[in-house]
Amino acid sequence: MKERHIFVISFYWNLCSRFPMKLLNYFSALIVFLSTQVACGQTWTDPATAAKEDPDFLIQGEYGVAEPGQEWAVQVVALGNGQFDAYLLEGGFPGLGYTREKQKIKMSGTAESLASEDGKTKAQIGEGEIEVVKDGDALGTFKKVERKSQTLGMPAPEEALVLFDGSNADEWENGKVVDGLLPNNDPKTKRKFGDYFLHLEFRTPYKPEARGQARGNSGVYHQHRYETQVLDAFGLEGADNETGGIYKVAKPIVNMCLPPLTWQTYDIDLVAAKYDDNGKKTENARITVKLNGVVIHDNVEIPGPTGGGKPETPKPGPIYLQSHGNPVFYKNIWIIEK
Repeated sequence: MKERHIFVISFYWNLCSRFPMKLLNYFSALIVFLSTQVACGQTWTDPATAAKEDPDFLIQGEYGVAEPGQEWAVQVVALGNGQFDAYLLEGGFPGLGYTREKQKIKMSGTAESLASEDGKTKAQIGEGEIEVVKDGDALGTFKKVERKSQTLGMPAPEEALVLFDGSNADEWENGKVVDGLLPNNDPKTKRKFGDYFLHLEFRTPYKPEARGQARGNSGVYHQHRYETQVLDAFGLEGADNETGGIYKVAKPIVNMCLPPLTWQTYDIDLVAAKYDDNGKKTENARITVKLNGVVIHDNVEIPGPTGGGKPETPKPGPIYLQSHGNPVFYKNIWIIEK
């Protein structure tokens, strides 16, 4: 990595003596973009391949008991090159007891040696278990578990319109089928919708060296106006620009994001904005969202289009799956118009 940085600096220095400043600005932007891509490291889209090629993939995940009433649970996030962040969650896993008001203790390091910033909480991972010590006392040993969404694979009811079942992408503009899945190359539905219930399933890539919005970014736009975020936000705080967030409007009640390369679900009720006969908006749109079967937004009012959304009008709009250059895939998409 150090040699690469030296090359970039040398390359830029040579350009300074040969090209006018305006052209250099373009080169600067290109260098920043390429540096960001290098920093993101490798990307995996298949769990079996990730498990074979990166041992960290088998370590990252959730440790504890996937039932209510637990005192603690742990989420382990892979950061690349044998480094991890681990989060000790009071009350158990999100959706089963942990809430934002409870303790969340961050530990960092290798699998063999994780520690909080103050050194009072430590852990080590081995053979599918994590042992945690808190304030000098053994807190417990937690086994790795794999949770699945309660609504994963939910079949479309008789009254539903199937938008994607893996056989074709006929309902989509710019849609295509890749191994029975719908990639997020900016597809949008040919049909437009007002009030509806939408079910879809998505899978973010495994990009351990990436950070922030480079870590599997996509989004589901309702009526191409209001975005519910898609991102590998496993273990993070659950901001409005992470999975479950309504961009710039509301963060989720709890971060229900599962580990990358896990199939996850959105179940969404949208009540479209209302207008009078003169086309003046009289009521804002409202949305209720379940992520992996847990309510994370309950009848939230959306005052206007979110970032990148189309302008509001009385007319219905399509479902749009945003591309941000990350290989996010979708399946089992269906909708019930109301």
